[in-house]
Formats: sequence, structure tokens, C-alpha cells
Amino acid sequence: MPQENANTIRALQGLENSSPSVRLQATLAVGTTPDPRFIDKLIERCAIEPDFYVRDMLTWALTRHPSPMTVPKLVDELRSEHAQARSQALHTLSKIGDRRAWPAITRALLTDPDDEVARSAWRAAVVLVPEGEEPELAGVLATQLGRGERETQLSLSRALVALGETIEPALRAAMTDLDPRVRHHAIATGRLLRDPDAGFEYAIEEAKRVVALGTTGQEG
Repeated sequence: MPQENANTIRALQGLENSSPSVRLQATLAVGTTPDPRFIDKLIERCAIEPDFYVRDMLTWALTRHPSPMTVPKLVDELRSEHAQARSQALHTLSKIGDRRAWPAITRALLTDPDDEVARSAWRAAVVLVPEGEEPELAGVLATQLGRGERETQLSLSRALVALGETIEPALRAAMTDLDPRVRHHAIATGRLLRDPDAGFEYAIEEAKRVVALGTTGQEG
């Protein structure tokens, strides 16, 4: 037991080391040998970890623990005032894939003013949505069409396309929106739905051409 406790203390200290490579190795060790005593610390680090690769490893380490232990704690993080805590918790929930987390994916998260939080919520939602609730989710996601820069728009398009043909009514409505950015995004998403191999940049430029010609982009 003394050696085990020493290893635990060493791992906990490693998670807070100033070196990203040390934190990465410590997280890898924790995930390789899961221990419920680390769950709180892993989640705490997710909220403040500055390094992308370490954050990704933190998520992996959490997925290695039993979901009944991690999911309730991650759901609690969704109410955090810190955007990174919400975003990383959503990302981790999407990787765990436990649909018991679905009720926590609220409209507020899907429309969160922080782009990273919203993008994580979109990805989590399409993984966790129960069968039959896809049309309602598509309707909420469609309210975000036209939002943000290309990276954010591509994330939303991918989430919508993942829902399949159920998104078509919401897209048709958005194609007549007064905001040209919304129309462009809706038309481009529709093209990606029909041709997943089409590039997003091409789809957006084609959508702009369609709008300029005064059509809705529903033909062809």
C-alpha cells in the first residue's frame, strides 16, 4: 500500500507539472491503469489544461473509467461558468457515448455564445440523441446556421449531415431566411447532405452563386 500511495501521489503531481510532456505522460499512466481516485483530478485538469494534446489525453483517460462514475461528474461540469470546462466535458461525453447524458445537452449549450462550447455540444448531441428526437435536434441546430467563421460553420454542417435526411425541412426553411449567411450555409449543408464528398469551401461558394441567381438551391 505505501508504494501504491506513492505512485498515486506521483501521478497526481505529474498532472500539475509545468511541462506539457510530463502532464501527457502522467495522464497516459492514469488512463492505462484506471483508478476512480483520479476522476475528479482528471476533470479538474480538463477545465484548465492549456495544451490540446494533453486535453485529448485527459478525455481518453476519463473514457477508461466506468461511465457511471464519470458521466454524472461531467454533466455537473456543463453548468460551469468556465467555457473550457463546458467544452471539454461535452467533448468527453461525446467520446464516452453514454446516452444517459442526453438530457444534459440543453438548448442553452447548443446555442452557447462560446463557439468552442457550441461546437462541442453539436458533436455530443448527434452522438447522444435518442432515436426519434432527431427532427427536434435538427430544428435547434438549424437556428445556428450562418454562425461564426468557416470552421464553426463546417462543424455545424457536419453535425447536421450526421442526422441524415431528417434535417431537410429545417434546411428548406433556412434557405429562405432574410440573412444571406444563413441561406448560404443552409444551401451548402444541403449539398453536403446529397454529396458528402463535396468540399465545404466549394459548397459555400456554390451556395453563394445559387443565392446570387435568385434560387433556393433545392434543385439539382
